[in-house]
Amino acid sequence: MRAFAVLMMVQGHTIDMLLANQFRDNNSFIYYSWNFMRGMTAPIFLFTAGTVFTYLFVLQNKKATDNPRLRKGLKRFLLLVFLGYLLHYPTAKIIDFSSVTAEQWKAFFAVDVLQLIGFGILFLIALLYLSEKIKIKPSYLFLTFGLLFIYLNPVVQSIEWKSFLPVQIAGYFYSGTGSNFPLFPWCSYLFFGGILGYHLAAHTGGHKKPKFGISLFLIGAALIISAFAGDRMEIIINGTSDFWGDSPNLILYRLGIVLILNSIFCLIAVKVEKIPNLIILIGRHTLSIYFVHLIILYGSAWSLGVSYFMADSLDMWKSIGSALIMILLMIGMVISIRMIKFKTKVITS
Repeated sequence: MRAFAVLMMVQGHTIDMLLANQFRDNNSFIYYSWNFMRGMTAPIFLFTAGTVFTYLFVLQNKKATDNPRLRKGLKRFLLLVFLGYLLHYPTAKIIDFSSVTAEQWKAFFAVDVLQLIGFGILFLIALLYLSEKIKIKPSYLFLTFGLLFIYLNPVVQSIEWKSFLPVQIAGYFYSGTGSNFPLFPWCSYLFFGGILGYHLAAHTGGHKKPKFGISLFLIGAALIISAFAGDRMEIIINGTSDFWGDSPNLILYRLGIVLILNSIFCLIAVKVEKIPNLIILIGRHTLSIYFVHLIILYGSAWSLGVSYFMADSLDMWKSIGSALIMILLMIGMVISIRMIKFKTKVITS
């Protein structure tokens, strides 16, 4: 799932950056399908991040303060937040900000998915520690906070946070400062992923049974049905639908699709004896792939990206071809990293 999520993100960013405006037609089934799945990439990525971190943490079967995953999680939090800001650093002069424009500052302080995942991991650690102290299953706390982040989102988004908080902090609460991934509602996907991660660690090997995949599918389908039912109720009560806005129903809908995708992977895992090493390798280097492909596409304060030369300039097939090339480059990168690590290990031994 991690490999699938990051490769979906790579092709989504590449095509979105290159595709000319005249080919962005929602009446086209191909474009509409691609655009819909692109909207699913972040939920899949976030859910999987929550699943993996919680699984590895719980699998240690140690007190939170003695768990080696605690230190790794805190380091990961700091690294992700640092890299998130580094991607949008506004000047190549490091400490000279005299020429930085208001738009560049806005982009720098906008919350990226990396900062979101970093804080999501921090919250997961806090809830895992709290569950140990109050003697309650972590999944109950994950569920509670996941629902809170979903259903409080419309209220949180209606508050003008930057009117009384510094813009650097306000961006973590709502999209009014330009943040694409504020904590509300996006952290909910990490919390729900944590539920799955806890279940997998507590029931090792359970995912190998068809019943588990079927259960995930049914839960996902139930969430999708409840999302449409909730939207219908919203129309009856308010006379309008905010499904594609800040409505909790959209989160439930996307979460349902994420669970159905997980169920499909689980059912495949029942039949597959061993996951190919390349897929494992890609899944282990999602951060490197994410960071490097964004630098290539959009550049940084110290380099120009492909977008500087080719943004919104290609037709559909050239954009798809470019996305395939980008995916192959990222696969080549992780294979090279693997080879370098192997050679270094051989030399040192």
